[in-house]
Amino acid sequence: MRNFHRVLLLILTLVGTTAFAQTFTAGGGSIPDAGPEVAFPINVAGLSPTTLTSAFGLETVCINITHTYVGDLTIRLKAPDGTITDLALNIGGGGHNYTNTCFNQGAATNIGTGSAPFTGSYSPMSSLGDINNGQPGDGTWYLLVQDVGAADTGSLVDVSLTFGPHPAVPYHVDSSDLPLVIINTHGSIIVDEPKVLVQMGIIDNGPGSMNHISDSFNNYNGWAGIEYRGSSSATFPQKSYGFETWDSATNTVDASLLGMPSEHDWILYAPYDDKTLMRNVMTYKLAREMGHYATRTRYCELILDGHYQGVYVLMEKIKRDGNRVDIKKLHTDDTAGDALTGGYIIKIDKTTGSFSGGWTSAYLPDTSNGTQTIFFQYEYPKAADIQPQQMNYIHAFVDSFEKALDSVSYHDTNYGYRHYIDIPSFLDYFIINEVSRNIDGLRLSTFMYKNRNSEGGKLIAGPEWDFNLAWWNVNYCDGSADTGWSYNFGHVCTDDYYQVPFWWRKMLQDTTFANQLKCRWSELRTSILSNDYLFHYIDSSGHFLDSAQARHFTRWPILGVYTWPNPSPLATSYDGELTNMKNWIAARMLWLDANMPGTCYPDTTLSVGTEMAVNSDLHIYPNPSHGLLNMDIGTSADEQVNISVYSPDGRVVYTAERDLKHGANHLQADLRGRFSTGVYLVKVRGKSMSVSQQIVLVAD
Repeated sequence: MRNFHRVLLLILTLVGTTAFAQTFTAGGGSIPDAGPEVAFPINVAGLSPTTLTSAFGLETVCINITHTYVGDLTIRLKAPDGTITDLALNIGGGGHNYTNTCFNQGAATNIGTGSAPFTGSYSPMSSLGDINNGQPGDGTWYLLVQDVGAADTGSLVDVSLTFGPHPAVPYHVDSSDLPLVIINTHGSIIVDEPKVLVQMGIIDNGPGSMNHISDSFNNYNGWAGIEYRGSSSATFPQKSYGFETWDSATNTVDASLLGMPSEHDWILYAPYDDKTLMRNVMTYKLAREMGHYATRTRYCELILDGHYQGVYVLMEKIKRDGNRVDIKKLHTDDTAGDALTGGYIIKIDKTTGSFSGGWTSAYLPDTSNGTQTIFFQYEYPKAADIQPQQMNYIHAFVDSFEKALDSVSYHDTNYGYRHYIDIPSFLDYFIINEVSRNIDGLRLSTFMYKNRNSEGGKLIAGPEWDFNLAWWNVNYCDGSADTGWSYNFGHVCTDDYYQVPFWWRKMLQDTTFANQLKCRWSELRTSILSNDYLFHYIDSSGHFLDSAQARHFTRWPILGVYTWPNPSPLATSYDGELTNMKNWIAARMLWLDANMPGTCYPDTTLSVGTEMAVNSDLHIYPNPSHGLLNMDIGTSADEQVNISVYSPDGRVVYTAERDLKHGANHLQADLRGRFSTGVYLVKVRGKSMSVSQQIVLVAD
């Protein structure tokens, strides 16, 4: 009898458990070829329990799709409260069909590592656990399917949702050695635009300290207006965001976030397709060390509505500001005289996203088939604010530059193209795009700006932007090759609409420009573009991110998984990703060293800023020194400068960034006990200056 009761109890337990499993199935329909996203409804009613939690919730999503090229499909699930989970995004290449394909968070195989036809159980590209967030399960769910490519046919046969006592549970993080950004939407749905009001807090207890989600918000505690951002990256499971710091009435409020200068326009960049997590951060740092403004960055980790979202980069948005692109503000009544001549920010970019008007160049790219043109967009002032006289001025100025560059006497130092552009910035812009083999370089996300004529008045290349597909992270148009030139993109990808302006090919025909390029390249190769310097930066950044990357790739298990447009071979570890990038850099440098045009003569050296207004001097004392350097420096403008110390063999052995104020400044650099006796060179570079002084370091 005792055994009978035990068996009965076991049966009742099993029946009680399985009784909770409830499945809801819906039919489908046609998937339009290269069409809009289709929302296929699944009606869920009578769930018990009614609330989705970690004790009861969504367990599995199963689909049947017939399709001739599944790599063109994006497949997502939308819950009644608007939460969207990415199941499979553009994977499987030219394979066919999803046949009895089930997505379960506990499946051993990630869908990204599978191959079509997909059959069986897979873990999805995003977390099903985000759906089990306390929302009511009853309601209308949607399977969102889109065919983003042409010449394919297919349809959704059916879809089913299974709810039960073994639901997907989100990955939870309580603490981090990086700052924590915590956002609460209070039920608002974040969309591409417009921005929605959310609460935001930032916890940063300082270097070497842990940050806990239970800590008080000590860096920022307030409101923000947030939206999705990105073009190709908008399809990734990990989303990038643009946000402004607001008050509760949605007015912008300037704030200093994580030590960066106060402003209200910010970006939370998601490095989903960059498995090193550092390509943009590294590029912007190099640009600043070259002496230019580039976006400041801070690594952080994001918690959105209680769900861990991985490693992010908090960064400044490119805009006119005294601490960003430092040019004069253009008012609506600045329509004549010197005030009309600046400042402007323009860009060459896709016309999707935050398109703000512009004009088409009169000069076709070298490889144009007749339909490919170069389009300049107004970045500042925006199209809604820029006045007709201002539109005409910047249009005419750029047109005059292009006309001069296209002329027979283009190299004339008085009447040629040099009259219009800041040569040092164009040299460095070319170098940083070529050294990184940036697939988008010089043709997309390409910014330029111009100050008033009384402030220099020439067109300056930069700031650098969007290098996530650089440094060996793209598998099309020879982007992963360690040979060849990015400015020759059109000779490789002739059909791509977005081509490179003829500028770079023509400037390289100017012997003086080529010689200056060679000198600048040689200078940088002995400093911040040396292999040792780059590899040290990559290794130290990898060490800094070591614990955070482990959390990130637990949330997004894509190491060893192809993510558009990663090149092969795919590394299966984070260290392997860093090694792959370093190996490519070493090969790229060898090719550039052998192929960089021009000849460097002593009188052709051109340092950053020599064509700008310069009113600065540098005095370092004591000299000789035991290593504690006092530096008195005067400057004509508030700006950020980079201090570099070069060893006798030309290596950069010390670097730091400092903010200078207009007038006299006193700085210190402590080199004591770090270097051997010898003659060293100290360089201070900023946007409007480049000064240097030799010093002698002696032992204590």
